Amino acid sequence: MVELWTFTVVEQGRQVDLTGLDVEAVDGSIGKIDEATYETGQSSIVVDTGFWIFGKKRVLPAGVIDRIDMDERKVFVNLTKEQIKNAPDYDPDTWRDEKYRSELGSYYGRR
Repeated sequence: MVELWTFTVVEQGRQVDLTGLDVEAVDGSIGKIDEATYETGQSSIVVDTGFWIFGKKRVLPAGVIDRIDMDERKVFVNLTKEQIKNAPDYDPDTWRDEKYRSELGSYYGRR
């Protein structure tokens, strides 16, 4: 089983910053990474969906990342646009709290 909150991206011996990369769901583009966290067991990306779902942001746990293509500057996730759209709302004040992470874990863990 893949750990939902863990990933590491290393290129040429250093960790890669994913901020600004495009994000692709299995059925198309969903936005850009606004922020990324890299703590062991707590890694995630915050995706700014732009106009796609009215400018909302969504937090995606690291475990939903399928692959990263640094040449294309894209992160591919194993979720549909609909799954991302229906995810719990992002709150800039609480998105790092354990309660919110637990809610996200329940949502993404049942896919």
